[in-house]
Amino acid sequence: MDILETIIANKRREVARQKEVVPLDFMLSAGERRLNAPVYSMRRSLEASQSCIIAEFKRRSPSKGWLYPRAKVDDIVPAYEAGGASACSILTDSDFFGGSFGDLRRARMLVGLPLLRKDFIIDAYQLYQARVMGADAVLLIAASLTKSECKDFAAIAHQLGMETLLEVHKEEELSYLNEYVDMLGVNNRNLGTFYTDISNSFRMIEVMKAEAGEGSDAPLPVSESGISDINMIKQLRDAGFRGFLMGEIFMKTEDPGRTLSGFIDKLNN
Repeated sequence: MDILETIIANKRREVARQKEVVPLDFMLSAGERRLNAPVYSMRRSLEASQSCIIAEFKRRSPSKGWLYPRAKVDDIVPAYEAGGASACSILTDSDFFGGSFGDLRRARMLVGLPLLRKDFIIDAYQLYQARVMGADAVLLIAASLTKSECKDFAAIAHQLGMETLLEVHKEEELSYLNEYVDMLGVNNRNLGTFYTDISNSFRMIEVMKAEAGEGSDAPLPVSESGISDINMIKQLRDAGFRGFLMGEIFMKTEDPGRTLSGFIDKLNN
């Protein structure tokens, strides 16, 4: 069993327990105010941004271990906003990434940035969870879904007012594209092995353009994982990417917000 299979098997057990403890009807009733709250468009924020950086809040990863075990949303996410992030990705998986639902709820209370719930979505229940917690967008990973699940989940996300970021790693997964996908992300990290290769984005971009089209109606291209320097972002931007999901480069430092701010200053000069 590879790493992704291990995570998904664990996620199925986790979500089954959550549904028993907090049934959907109860969650929707308790979260009614949040369900009716306005959302922030992650896509529009990226389109209007110079840096196009989606700054990630995560404490650990399966491949690197703990990055910042005592990281607090209160210290980091507002600093990301002040430092120029276009959006923020919040890991809510606890067992493998050290995240929590509380992280996303707290971030929503503190910032006006678009917030992406980054988790392994395998059940529609998690979409309602995301909206109640304050997410503006959700990640849908092609490698962990069937095509019909991907389309159904993306449609539900839209019904709830959220945007969708479809994550692919290889050409065959572009067949998961559907009319409810707002952003199309290339993960440079193989979720089976967690090996990272930034050249995957450059290999995929032309095929993405051919499959998804270009222009205002096409999903916004996003490069994810392994992005570590200014020149890399400039090359990815020249290739056609308009979003850059970055986490470890910031979270492995003592002051992620300041690191992000310095990075953006150099990027824009």
